[in-house]
Amino acid sequence: MASSDKCPGVMPVNDSPTPGKPMTIGSQMLDKGAQMMQSMRPLKQMQQHVCTFALYSHDMHRQIETHHYVTRLNQDFLQCAVYDSEDSNARLIGVEYIVSDRVFDALPPEEQKLWHSHAYEIKAGFWMYPRVPEMLQKPELRNLAKTYGKFWCTWQVDRGDRLPLGAPALMMSPQGVNRGMVRPELVKKRDDRYKISSEELKASRAQIEEPQCINPSADYWKQSAKGFAIDLKQAEMKNVRAPFP
Repeated sequence: MASSDKCPGVMPVNDSPTPGKPMTIGSQMLDKGAQMMQSMRPLKQMQQHVCTFALYSHDMHRQIETHHYVTRLNQDFLQCAVYDSEDSNARLIGVEYIVSDRVFDALPPEEQKLWHSHAYEIKAGFWMYPRVPEMLQKPELRNLAKTYGKFWCTWQVDRGDRLPLGAPALMMSPQGVNRGMVRPELVKKRDDRYKISSEELKASRAQIEEPQCINPSADYWKQSAKGFAIDLKQAEMKNVRAPFP
């Protein structure tokens, strides 16, 4: 069993989703002061909220709803902080990097195997911007349909982890074949909450152009029937006795 799939031990139980004491007055004062005096510039660059679904590369029966908060560094590169919900107490469960097809095609073949395509996810109506009219989403969706993503999950909340435990897990995007299909009940729960229909979104996106050829190294599991899992091992520290420069 890979480290990324090992179940954690029993965690202490309290009324909070994560173990810990309530915030002190001192911590609250520091937060307020920092809020007034610090710029928080990287966070202010997050301009988009996306709701979609992801599947564990090593066990695609495990599927989760995800909430991406997106920063655009340039037209070819997005970075996303991924949460388990859009609530104020949402848990940060991972990070996804998204690149254009131009950038992806220049990556080494072994690196490409860790990435997934977005065309099906977009056209199936899974990737959506909550409360943003579909018409406003269309230009961005056309670009995203040609992108690739690499998503590492650092907190496996779906198995009940109350802390981010163990090794990170590589995630895959939904696909229209066998293991890549998202469970209907997961989609329905999301759609009911936002009062949308993924099927209607799918129909409205029928004319979005797909890549002429999705790079075959992406979505590696589709060709190999194999996923990726991280297994932690001890390693000798390099230059452990070397003096500091």
